Amino acid sequence: MSDPRLDLAISDGIARLTIRRAEKLNALDAEMVDALLPLCRQIERSEAFVTILSGEGGKSFCAGGDIDAWSGWSAEDFGRHWVRDGHAAFDALARLSQPVIAVIDGHCLGGGLELAACADLRIAEAHVKIGQPESGLGIIPGWSGTQRAVRRFGTQLVRRMALMGEVFTADQALHLGLVDQIVATGQGFDAASQVAERLRGRSPRATELTKMMVNAAEGEERERVIEALAGSLAAASPDLVEGLSAFRERRKPVFFPRKKAE
Repeated sequence: MSDPRLDLAISDGIARLTIRRAEKLNALDAEMVDALLPLCRQIERSEAFVTILSGEGGKSFCAGGDIDAWSGWSAEDFGRHWVRDGHAAFDALARLSQPVIAVIDGHCLGGGLELAACADLRIAEAHVKIGQPESGLGIIPGWSGTQRAVRRFGTQLVRRMALMGEVFTADQALHLGLVDQIVATGQGFDAASQVAERLRGRSPRATELTKMMVNAAEGEERERVIEALAGSLAAASPDLVEGLSAFRERRKPVFFPRKKAE
């Protein structure tokens, strides 16, 4: 499944994922949400060592969920599909093995902030505003805006945005820890590219493992991380070679005892 409004380009080890729906402030509809998940799988299996996420147009990084796309849904379908499908797509982005840099190059509100929260680093251009206005519309932050956002930004800050409707400038967002860096308007992608160059000089495998463990400590994907790390160790063991050989040869495996440390 693909959608031309989500553009993925992978070149020289960098995956650039761009939301191209400027006429709707880069709001996401159901088709775009559905397309995000396979794009994340494509990035995961590519040679990319970093992903840069941005929106086109300069007015909005992402306005969140397109109101016209979900307002006519039944309550049952809204919860079962819109919210759950959004979680699946955003989880895939947050759990990419590669670091993700969000270039917040326009206002970042509602689901847009939930999308930015999936990134490992957030670079904001100086003109942007950030917040969670959903309760003013009679809806909740449903794409992990009360879960991942709390883990990454802190409970009280999410209370201020989601309950009280506070909207922050880029300078305020930096002070509060919502973003990691502020740059001049139009300079976000260049700043992200500089970060990508720093990452190029670091071990890709160590970076991947470190991100996995940080995510696990944060509660992002603890169960999967434990099993992935344990599975890698088991796959590297000579026991696996013997076990597979015995299976193919239809014999009982002979697992040699471990050597004791001298």
